[in-house]
Amino acid sequence: MVELSRRLEQAAVGSLFRYSPTRNVQSPISSPHLSPRSLPDPLFPWLTSICRALDEFGRNPEKCGDSLRVLLENCISNFSDDEQYRDDARFLKICILYGDVIQDFKRIFEMMEAKGICQRQSMLFEAYAAFLIAQGDLLEANKVYMLGISRNAEPLERLKRMYAMFLKYVEEIIQNSAPESQVNKIVHERQDQFCVDPWSTSVIDSFLKEKETCIKKYAGYHVSNKIYSGKASLSSLQNSSRNKTLELGGGKKYQIKGCSGVGRFAQVYKAFVDNNPDDVVALKIQRPAFLWEFYMYRLLDERIRSEERSSFGFAHRAHVYADSSILVADYLPHGTLQDAINSHLVTKKVMEEVLCIHYSIEMLRMLETLHSVGIIHGDFKPDNLLVRYSREELSADGFSSRTGNWADQGLCLVDWGRGIDLCLFPAGTNFIGDCQTSGFSCIQMQENQPWTYQVDTYGLCVIVHMMLHGSYMTIEKKAKPDGSYHYQPKNPFKRYWKVELWSNLFSTLLNNRSNESDVMLLQSLRKSFEDHICNNQLMINQLKHLLARQKSSLGLT
Repeated sequence: MVELSRRLEQAAVGSLFRYSPTRNVQSPISSPHLSPRSLPDPLFPWLTSICRALDEFGRNPEKCGDSLRVLLENCISNFSDDEQYRDDARFLKICILYGDVIQDFKRIFEMMEAKGICQRQSMLFEAYAAFLIAQGDLLEANKVYMLGISRNAEPLERLKRMYAMFLKYVEEIIQNSAPESQVNKIVHERQDQFCVDPWSTSVIDSFLKEKETCIKKYAGYHVSNKIYSGKASLSSLQNSSRNKTLELGGGKKYQIKGCSGVGRFAQVYKAFVDNNPDDVVALKIQRPAFLWEFYMYRLLDERIRSEERSSFGFAHRAHVYADSSILVADYLPHGTLQDAINSHLVTKKVMEEVLCIHYSIEMLRMLETLHSVGIIHGDFKPDNLLVRYSREELSADGFSSRTGNWADQGLCLVDWGRGIDLCLFPAGTNFIGDCQTSGFSCIQMQENQPWTYQVDTYGLCVIVHMMLHGSYMTIEKKAKPDGSYHYQPKNPFKRYWKVELWSNLFSTLLNNRSNESDVMLLQSLRKSFEDHICNNQLMINQLKHLLARQKSSLGLT
């Protein structure tokens, strides 16, 4: 453990106080008439003195320890409130050195955090973690690494490498320690505190490599080590795609009929298979190649029951090239839930409450199903929820059991590129990292706390808020008498709504701090909405009418 600490601390601190003073500025050591504060860099003479004190300390630590401590203490006292050194790596090293000298890095870290000193520099977190490791406090060291990564401390990649080294060392302790070992006991008792960014390239690449043999056996998987070389280049599709043809192998040709969506790394196109207007698919083209989404779709095939499977989209094939990948998936022509929300807003109205209840039930059921089989969607927003309409007129019965025509009515969750397979992580793993989708970062992400299922349930709350109010959700944080906080939407509920239902939904999901399974919680919320609507046949009749009108307003009749 001490060896690991030494390696980490050397990487964090390195050689002390690299500085190149201005050519014409004399050192205040040789110019006693100059005040240090009159220099362009008032910290420089302190650095000189500290370096000398370090040399003396190295020759005689017992005699010179106190003088070094006082010197560092005075330096920090002089400059800790100076904006000029708020983000100065040299001042950071002085603070690190002082924490090591007094053997109380926690006090120094808390002071620096309170004053906002070097909070974006990875060296601070690396050095503090190294100190904690040397003290044998692996748990606190892990929290410090997590905090630095969550703040995107720079250089972030170096901090992540240090954290990876630390986690590898922890794994070695678990493997090599005897069952009665104190270290082994600490790690096992609190290993649920170890966190990872599930969306980092290194994590996803390692899982794909681990699952490579399995993926090769998936139906519809096609891989080539060459770049795509069809007659219609993929880059040309961004400018003009209509009626261009892609040949992806297997004897099938895809005639592109329009662009359905464009993202930072992907474009989605509507296409006819072999020019057949009755065989329509969606082509998702990504550069560079991205296999993870295809893996998630096959995971859904394996884990989701057949009666629920239509709620989560299908992928027929994946063609992976050296420079790109093309996912062939189902095409749903009915638009997204975002389109449905907008169709009401253009008339300066919001969605009727019974429709909001219907879609809330659908979303709660979706997340309940996913989370029960160890899957998190990770990008739960209305753009990724396609609306499914029944081809036939909805019947008076069948709503509660989702039978008959009601089985075809609802939502379909797509875009699985941010999906998380919990089975690939050790039990109890929590996550860090931000979804990077404006308005959809859960409270834990906003407050740099670990999260699991909240990434999905917060998205659900935002969508419900959009349906009810026609706007994105803004959160209000209120202090409670016990010192904790209660989170709630700022916008109040209308008095004529079913306030108890909506209040319970938001209060429950926004204030769920547990990273354990939320399946029972989701099920309870879903049943509260179902009980309300199923006990009122007039509401079901109203829902039928509104769904038919919504379908007509989108030009889908």
